[in-house]
Amino acid sequence: MPRKFGEIAFTPQVQAAQEQRGSRQSYERYIAKGPDNDSITPKLEEFIAQLDGFYLGTVSSNGYPYIQFRGGPSGFLKVLDEKTLGFADFSGNVQYITVGNLSGNDKAFLFLMDYRHRKRIKIWGRAEYVEDNSALIKRLRDSDYSAEVQGAILFHVEATSENCPQHIPIRYSETEVAAMMAPLQARIAELEQQLGDQPEA
Repeated sequence: MPRKFGEIAFTPQVQAAQEQRGSRQSYERYIAKGPDNDSITPKLEEFIAQLDGFYLGTVSSNGYPYIQFRGGPSGFLKVLDEKTLGFADFSGNVQYITVGNLSGNDKAFLFLMDYRHRKRIKIWGRAEYVEDNSALIKRLRDSDYSAEVQGAILFHVEATSENCPQHIPIRYSETEVAAMMAPLQARIAELEQQLGDQPEA
C-alpha cells in the first residue's frame, strides 16, 4: 500500500528533480511498499506525549511558507484520535500570522523534533483555529501551566514520515541536564560531607 506522504510531497516538480538526480526509482519502490502512514499510531502517540515543543508550518495568501515554534509543557500537543491532534493556543506576540494563514488556506505541516534521541517526524495535514469551544479548550489546557489560552488549533492528519537521524545534533533541555546532573551533585555533596567529617591531622 503506498505511503500517503509521497502523494503530497512528491509533486511533478519534485519527481522531475529526483529523476534528474537518480533517486526517482528508489523512491518509487519505497512509496509503493509499506503502510499508508496516514494516522497516529500508538508508537507515534508515545513520541508526541514527551515533546515540549514543535514547529508548525502554514502558507500565506501570497504563497510564502510561515514556520512558527510552539512550546509548552511536555504533552501539550495532544492526540485526540488517530486522525486528529490538538493544542492550546497560548498568548504570544499578537501578530496572528498563523491564525490569518489558516483562515485562507488550511494546509499545514508539523515538524516534530527530539534532539536527545535524534529523531524527527514530519506530519502533513489540514489545520483549523478554534476559539469558541470551551469544552475543547478545557480538554487541551494544562492546569499546571500558567500561560493564557486564547483558543485551540486542531490538526487533521493526512500523512506522516519519519526521517533518518543523519545530521541531527544531540541536544538536551535544561530539565534533562538537571536530571542527569542530580546524581553527580548528590555524590559531590556526599564526598564533601565525608571530607568535612574527617578529624584534623
